[in-house]
Amino acid sequence: MKKFFEDIKKDIKFKSAGPGKKLTEDSSSKPEVVQSSSGAKQNRYAPSEGAQRAGAAALARIEQQQRPKVYTSQDAIRNQVKRELEAEAAALAEREKDTSAEGAKVPVRDPSCLSVSGVYFTCPLTGATLTKSERDVHIKEAIFMRFEEDAVEASVMMVHTFNKDKDKVKAAVDIISKYVENICKNPSEEKYRRIKLSNKVFQEKVHCVEGSREFLQALGFTSVMLPVEGQEGEEEFLVLPEQSPDALELMKERRDRLQGGEPVRAQLDRQPQAFRPSSNAQRFELPPEFYNLTAEELKKEQQQKSDLVEKNAMLRTKAMRERDEQRERRKYNYTLLRIRLPDGNLLQGTFYAWDRLPVLFGFVRESLVDGWQPFELIAPGGQKLQESEEVALAECNLVPAALLTFSWDAAVQADIAAAGGKSPTLLKPALLDKIKTLS
Repeated sequence: MKKFFEDIKKDIKFKSAGPGKKLTEDSSSKPEVVQSSSGAKQNRYAPSEGAQRAGAAALARIEQQQRPKVYTSQDAIRNQVKRELEAEAAALAEREKDTSAEGAKVPVRDPSCLSVSGVYFTCPLTGATLTKSERDVHIKEAIFMRFEEDAVEASVMMVHTFNKDKDKVKAAVDIISKYVENICKNPSEEKYRRIKLSNKVFQEKVHCVEGSREFLQALGFTSVMLPVEGQEGEEEFLVLPEQSPDALELMKERRDRLQGGEPVRAQLDRQPQAFRPSSNAQRFELPPEFYNLTAEELKKEQQQKSDLVEKNAMLRTKAMRERDEQRERRKYNYTLLRIRLPDGNLLQGTFYAWDRLPVLFGFVRESLVDGWQPFELIAPGGQKLQESEEVALAECNLVPAALLTFSWDAAVQADIAAAGGKSPTLLKPALLDKIKTLS
């Protein structure tokens, strides 16, 4: 069969229309048979048109099979990470589906009636705006793409972001740091530049931490199969070539980067929004993402509500009331806050329920034209919030939503007025340009 294909290949190699003119690969073209020269030892019958096409197709398949795709180590890592990310995204989607089913008791409004469309996050590496279900997968992809720019930075991010157990991360970082320390103290000692992968300490403390091997490879270690004294066969080692003094200093710097690494976390997008004065300022319709109810808590929700009348009829202590309030606050991960400004306009932003007061004040300052001026925020009930207090929003009863009142410091405003200075607008133009009306 192979000889038959080779004969066909010779016969259809060129068209008789002219020497050196290659046969086209268009399936609609009709291959021509090259006529034998006068000096040929033997004439042969030309294969039929159908045989020629079948032979060409078979040759194409054989040649394709003989050229398997060669994956580089980077390709292998990319494919592995892709598979892991796809599996993780599928698992996360399944969990969210289950959570949605369990949370059927949480009231879900028409999206057009919601005070905010959802909770969003910003990737610190790409600047992309992400939903909660997208953020972890996106960050992993972004970290992986950093390998093309800086393998050391990317591997440090992997170590501190992909591994949730901080104690395991610290143990791995300490051992890798010891590797670097031994190499720098004994640069000519080959044994310090070899890491046996089957070594118990490496397997239990380093290998189990994602990103650790990538970091060692970024330092210059390469995988080598070497014989082991006293046993048959070879084993895999990570081997580092002897380093120059400058290279050793660079290794120390990279070790320090590993030791000082931090997890890459998506940042909450506060979605700052300005609204015109409205009588609906105190009405809030929250999306399901704001809720933090577990399945067990959801089951208890109805029972707690049915017990409310009885509780109100009881003489409850302050501690009992505080426990109930704490339980109520734990239902939410986020809070939606609106600040009514002196001109009647509203400033809205999304916060973590456990963000502290300085975060809220900072958000307001960043939204004002004259944010440098001192101001006050008054919570519902007349409670004056203090910017200097490290108190969580949930502890100030500002979850899951609240309307605050803004006021400038009276003494400072009096001084500004006396000097003839006054800002015509409060909010920055970027917010006023997109101001909306509350529905």
